[in-house]
Amino acid sequence: MNTKSCAACGSAAMVRVTRDTTKNYKGKPITVPAVDGWHCPECGEIEFVTAEGAKRYSDAVSAAMDAIHSAEQKQLRATRKRLGLKQAEAAAIFGGGVNAFSEYERGIRQPSKSMLLLLRLLDRHPELLSEVRQSAQLGA
Repeated sequence: MNTKSCAACGSAAMVRVTRDTTKNYKGKPITVPAVDGWHCPECGEIEFVTAEGAKRYSDAVSAAMDAIHSAEQKQLRATRKRLGLKQAEAAAIFGGGVNAFSEYERGIRQPSKSMLLLLRLLDRHPELLSEVRQSAQLGA
């Protein structure tokens, strides 16, 4: 039989196949087509058969992650602008330091998940911004 044990989870059900593989990153699916290797149906681990296959997979996942980050940066900037916040004021409200929003919007640093969630909430409900501003001042 064409199976072996998974080094990651110990399952004995790894199977050698070529198939599309999907991983989630920040809630977004990343699909790499035709991944050749040993696939574990229990934990999703992949043992690549060739170095070229591993590199192709890695490059595809990295490119997709970069695209997700780029879209996130654009959305962050658009939301901040819609709310009428300067980068310095946004940093004062949400934390992260004086240059935080500049660095988030340029992709130098990644914002926290909680900050992104709060910004999405404020984007949908901008009337809450005054309450957030007030709470930020009280916490200082």
